[in-house]
Amino acid sequence: MGVASDNYRSVPHASLRELYFVIYIYNMQAANLSGILIENTTIQSMYLHREVKVDFFLPRNFLELREISLLLINDGQNMKELGLAEILQKLRTDKLISPILCVGIYAGPDRKMEYGTAIQADYLGRGARAGLYTLFINLELLPLVKKRLYPVHVKDKGFAGFSLGGLMALDIVWNYPQAFSKVGVFSGSLWWRSLDQRHDDYEDDLHRIMHQQIRRGSYHPNLKFFLTTGSLDESNDRNQNGIIDSIDDTLALISELEQLGYEKSNIRYINYEDGRHDVSTWARAMPEFLRWGWGHRSSD
Repeated sequence: MGVASDNYRSVPHASLRELYFVIYIYNMQAANLSGILIENTTIQSMYLHREVKVDFFLPRNFLELREISLLLINDGQNMKELGLAEILQKLRTDKLISPILCVGIYAGPDRKMEYGTAIQADYLGRGARAGLYTLFINLELLPLVKKRLYPVHVKDKGFAGFSLGGLMALDIVWNYPQAFSKVGVFSGSLWWRSLDQRHDDYEDDLHRIMHQQIRRGSYHPNLKFFLTTGSLDESNDRNQNGIIDSIDDTLALISELEQLGYEKSNIRYINYEDGRHDVSTWARAMPEFLRWGWGHRSSD
């Protein structure tokens, strides 16, 4: 994929009231899985300059509710393989989670350009459009969701993602704590770095971009973090300490959070010993995440 020429810094940081945008929605369809209503929508994003497919996973009776939680999920094109509708239905049937709307956001052809960290691209220029993706989420998608749910009140918002999509979800939640309160990072690409690890000057403590953001950030008491890895995520071990990079980077990020004041009640970490970097492993973790974040009896 080529490096995108768009630069998010050229987009004015206007408020919702100041910014005028047009969203074209068409081909609205609904599918029924007993207690779950699935709606397929397409948004013409002026920030991403492309059509963005979005799937809404709604409780059938959502209009009877006074309030509902919202969970955005990157890589929405994988939600059927993940079995999200079935997971939601089982959890709701068993009365294990409170009402929640999940929104699966399909990745575009420039996934490695749109996902990353908005503050900067990685050392190869990947993630150059992550700032534009962040604007799409905040200024186009969230207003659409609010309109779709009206008059039901959104009581809290979360964001989740897998691999590079997990890094993107974390980046948005971290930088917008006033909007989001929970994040799910499944085998996140927390290695995202500003310098090639093979460079003589490379250091984990200096060049992992997300870790640096957290280290320089502030404590927000409302934020909660759910992170997973799999012992078979990869085989790379750049510092030769006997721990694969996926786990190393995740544990290091948790350490950065703890240094800011986040306690065990704010953080949940699960490593699956037989877990791989694939949808089937993340499908196992998704019910745990939903119960942790929105479970009726969750105390984590």
